[in-house]
Amino acid sequence: QVPLVESGGGLVQAGESLRLACAASGWRFDLFGMGWFRQAPGKERQFVASISRRSSNKAYAELVKDRFTISRDNAQNTVYLQMNSLKPEDTAAYYCAAATTGGARTRESDYDSWGQGTQVTVFS
Repeated sequence: QVPLVESGGGLVQAGESLRLACAASGWRFDLFGMGWFRQAPGKERQFVASISRRSSNKAYAELVKDRFTISRDNAQNTVYLQMNSLKPEDTAAYYCAAATTGGARTRESDYDSWGQGTQVTVFS
């Protein structure tokens, strides 16, 4: 387990944007693949986006691939999720996760550490 702290969630109107950040400290962030997942009330947690340790590979869920962008700054030990054109169905708690494998993984089971989550609520 490595510590991860998400930020940037909030309440926005449909069509607006948010940028989530996930900060790491005290470990070799650049060795880990990073991902974002989300969980809406009453639903299972689902994959959103992931990025390999040097940003050479990225993966997106079909529902977000044209609207969300994942990036990372290894010098700042931070991974970001830029979310544009938000929809009410994007409402969920968003979690970042770290994978020791280093790649752009899409399965929950690939990830070893998880943050506490940040809430995103989109109203119409």
